Amino acid sequence: MKTKNYKRFKNDKPRTACGIFGVYDHPSASLLTYYGLHALQHRGQEASGIVTSEFRDEKKRRHFNIVKGMGLVTDVFKDPQILSSTLRGNTAIGHNRYSTTGSANNDKNIQPLIVNYRDGNLGVAHNGNLTNFRTIRTRLQDEGTIFQTTSDTELLLHLIARSRHKDQIDQIKEAINTVEGAFSLLIMTDTKLVAARDVYGFRPLALGEKDGSYVIASETCAFDIIDAKYIRDVEPGEILVIDKRADSKDVLTSFRIEKQVDKSHHCIFEYIYFSRPDSFIFGDSVDKVRRKLGKSLAQESPVAPDEDEKTIVISVPDSSNTAALGFVTESIKQGINTKLELGLIRNHYVGRTFIQPEQGQREMKVKTKFNTVKGVLKGKKVVVVDDSIVRGTTSKQLVKLLKEAGPKEIHFRITSPPIVNSCYYGMDFPNREDLIAVKCDEDIEKIRKELGVDSIHYLSTKKMLASVPTGENKGYCTACFGGTYPAPIENVTDKNDLEA
Repeated sequence: MKTKNYKRFKNDKPRTACGIFGVYDHPSASLLTYYGLHALQHRGQEASGIVTSEFRDEKKRRHFNIVKGMGLVTDVFKDPQILSSTLRGNTAIGHNRYSTTGSANNDKNIQPLIVNYRDGNLGVAHNGNLTNFRTIRTRLQDEGTIFQTTSDTELLLHLIARSRHKDQIDQIKEAINTVEGAFSLLIMTDTKLVAARDVYGFRPLALGEKDGSYVIASETCAFDIIDAKYIRDVEPGEILVIDKRADSKDVLTSFRIEKQVDKSHHCIFEYIYFSRPDSFIFGDSVDKVRRKLGKSLAQESPVAPDEDEKTIVISVPDSSNTAALGFVTESIKQGINTKLELGLIRNHYVGRTFIQPEQGQREMKVKTKFNTVKGVLKGKKVVVVDDSIVRGTTSKQLVKLLKEAGPKEIHFRITSPPIVNSCYYGMDFPNREDLIAVKCDEDIEKIRKELGVDSIHYLSTKKMLASVPTGENKGYCTACFGGTYPAPIENVTDKNDLEA
């Protein structure tokens, strides 16, 4: 097994597969998309792009304008003229990238991807992973298809262009019915905006309204920044077409993907870590779910203080903040003298271009991101609430940093079970053998010793599932915690096999 993925995995946290945003028929389409992507920056920081559609000549032909590049949204679109002059048009789609298929260093992989074919222009933005990517790519290459990228997203453009259907929506439906795995998609044509979601509903996708125009986003926090109204989620297995009627009013048409499943399999990590706490995903508040995860953790493994003292609870900012609140609330409810403190301060200005320390300087890397409030921690029994541990390297250095502040004890509490499997649906994990839980034979005591803490407790799978919203047709993917893989996957492990 190759180890490129491990070498590339710089953070001891899972990373997700991008954020997408779209606007149909609004005079400020590019500006709204810019702000939407800004709100979704947490979903991808490698690259960003926007494509717009406009009438450019007297024949009323559509033209696609595109700007994309490596870096954050504010880096790529730092010149205001880009939004006002270059990205003209009333319909737009945008993308923030964190690569989970295809090289991160190949700028051709930056989305949205666009083509011009026999029926006009096409643009696509994709969040997720296509699990039959290599099978389809190999077949298309054998048939003479020339690929410009190493991204699985390009497959969709080729499948649409090669379809023999006359109607463009039928072409898109055929392409979507061909691919498998995890996908939340935005496809822009000359006259329509299409949103689609895989039958399992792995990744979130929401429909909103702004000034009478429809908007689509990975998370509802992108609606808040532009004062858009949330309407509903794009349903798992739904292809939603936004078009104009003869009277120029926007209309929604919904189709179903041919393959259907009994229930959804939402990525539970969206609640645990990926999504912003101010978002509503899968129909529920992320903040509310994370607080409940924290409460469940306190129910399973409370930490009582010594006599006449308080247990100090701190989060690993920022994704664990609300879970720590839940842990404290439940601890106090149980009569445990507990206090929430800001024991770790995060430096938010460590950007992508910061010089990365060498392998032997990991502790310096942690210190550039976190610093301790020593007066809060010294001589105290400290509970550290975190959402997950992947390789454990950063956690070990974090423990070392905390010990320098002189606490009496350090207790780790994790709002998810141990990660023991790779993900093929859009999360960037290192190879299985590099996961700390696998290295320690899934022995919690070995993990505790490896990290150097006084105790550690992972939330049980049963309690985790009891903490997230349920419904008749709502389920969750827990494959990374040792559960089953709901969607079929190819026998491949390295997303960068096709690096170029």
